[in-house]
Amino acid sequence: MASETEHQAMRCAIEVARERGNCLPNPTVGCVVLDADGREIATGATVRGGDHAEAEALAAAGERARGGTAVVTLEPCRHIGHTGPCTQALIEAGIGRVVIAETDPHPEAGGGADVLRAAGIEVETGVLAAEAEPLNRAWRFAVTRGRPFVTWKYAATMDGLSAAPDGSSKWITGPDARRDVQQFRAQCDAIVAGTGAVLADDPRLTVRDTDDLPLPYDRQPLRVVVGETTIPNYYRVFDRVAPTLLIQSREPEVVLSKLAENHIRHVWLEGGPRLAGGFWKAGLIDRVIGYIAPSMLGSGRAALEGEAATLADLRPIEITDLCTIGPDIRIIGTPGPAPRETYV
Repeated sequence: MASETEHQAMRCAIEVARERGNCLPNPTVGCVVLDADGREIATGATVRGGDHAEAEALAAAGERARGGTAVVTLEPCRHIGHTGPCTQALIEAGIGRVVIAETDPHPEAGGGADVLRAAGIEVETGVLAAEAEPLNRAWRFAVTRGRPFVTWKYAATMDGLSAAPDGSSKWITGPDARRDVQQFRAQCDAIVAGTGAVLADDPRLTVRDTDDLPLPYDRQPLRVVVGETTIPNYYRVFDRVAPTLLIQSREPEVVLSKLAENHIRHVWLEGGPRLAGGFWKAGLIDRVIGYIAPSMLGSGRAALEGEAATLADLRPIEITDLCTIGPDIRIIGTPGPAPRETYV
């Protein structure tokens, strides 16, 4: 059973990983190395496109790692990717024990614990797994489900409208809420909007004000424009700030399949009630983040287009967070299952 020192080290590893930030399409991982006497001697976290957490921590520990313990938030990988297998690095460093929070579900990278045990290293899994789980919730979902995790963000008035009758929608919410959005956008690796929203608002679809983010941010998400309408090339979505992918289909399954082919793990869906309605009806929205302004429009466009005909079509949302952001209200929730069709 893991010691109190190892529990403390795991909490440190989780925090180190959180501070490193988004590593998509790879998982976010933290590692703490303890020497043979149980003293913390090094930490590391996965670098997007670079070293894994174990490699960084072992490099910092050097020979002091021999006979020590590696405390890792995710099972060390056993495959060769951009770097060598972390399992081999741990074996060569002379690590005697590895403490793991979550096992790796990836079909190629997973199974590292068995490799370590076969090499004579003591391994314990499941240590503070619940505390480590939020680090890679979207990544794990994508790996196990074969499609990206989808977060739908919308902004609306208290009467549920996201645009006035003339189509204007900037700005429904205040500057505090708009800054808050950037923190969530930075957690994703693709921002998706429909052609109608792009033509109406000419958005850039990027993470803005990156200097104000609490974590380092070095790479913009893939911008994805969905639909068959042509977007003129002078629109801001085609500037050089970030790459842009055009998908000439509004079918949610087609869109997500194409994004999975591009190794996208977490989609930020915004811009267009019709597009959001298609994803909602298909049951392909996994998290909702709504910003509600303390105002009323009375008429205009709803935040979501759908075909619900009766209250029996309501789809419940489990609220996981509710707070105020400046004068606005932020609601985060997890949708329940889509209603089943009934046949007479």
